[in-house]
Order: sequence, then structure tokens, then C-alpha cells
Amino acid sequence: MWNVARMISYTLRCPEDHRFDSWFQSAAAFDTLLRGGHLVCPVCGSGKVEKSLMAPAVRPARSAARGPAAPGVPVSDAEQALAALRRHVEENSEYVGMNFVTEARAIHEGEAPERPIYGEAKADEAKKLIEDGVPVAPLPFLPVRKTH
Repeated sequence: MWNVARMISYTLRCPEDHRFDSWFQSAAAFDTLLRGGHLVCPVCGSGKVEKSLMAPAVRPARSAARGPAAPGVPVSDAEQALAALRRHVEENSEYVGMNFVTEARAIHEGEAPERPIYGEAKADEAKKLIEDGVPVAPLPFLPVRKTH
């Protein structure tokens, strides 16, 4: 399973100067996805994206003075964006759990109906999917395991 704590967030930009953030398992994973043509600008669709200059996220002193928020309540813009992304993924995709690798490969090969899915995979399994041209990307959160 991919460890969110070790993921890297990059600010990317396209030739049209559209900027967007994306999460990667490592710098090498970014390079692999870029070389494979799996990174595109969400605004114009350009495949010519590159890392943009970034500044570290620093919490201002007055935010810290307010004290911690209630557990599970997003406080920063980044946390709110992640919460919105999670809601979107969970509402618009099918959770396939530990069958993610098998299901993603079956969809890619036309053996299963095409649909958005998410689930869990070991890093080496996800890397193999990417190497085989299956378009997958890590999520910046761990899925809530669903039982049926």
C-alpha cells in the first residue's frame, strides 16, 4: 500500500502557465509518469508539464495561535482541497479494494467495463502497472476500507 506520509507534492505548470498541484510517491514516480505521457494539464490538456518553482508550506504564527481544529476538520486550503478530492473520488468511482491491480489491468485490456475505480496496491504492483502503460496515479489519501 502506498504510504501517504512519504508522498511528494509538486506544483506543476504547462506552457500556457496553468499551474496545478499533484502528489507523487517519489521523484522517480513523477519522472516515470512524465516520460510515459501520463501527466497533463487539467485546464488545457497539454502533455508538456514541468515542475514549477515552489515555496515550502509554512504555517503563519497567528494560525498556530488559534489552536488545533476539531479532529477530522480540514483547516488549511490544502486540507480542504484534499477533503474535496476525497469526496469526489468516493462519489464518482468504484472502490475495488485490494483487487485494484487486477481490475485496472482488466479495464486497460478491455476485459472489464471502463469506469473510474480506486483501491489499494503495493508500490511494486503499481509501478508495474505504470511500466505496462496502464494509466494509474496514487491518491494523496488512504481509502476508507469498505466492506459489503
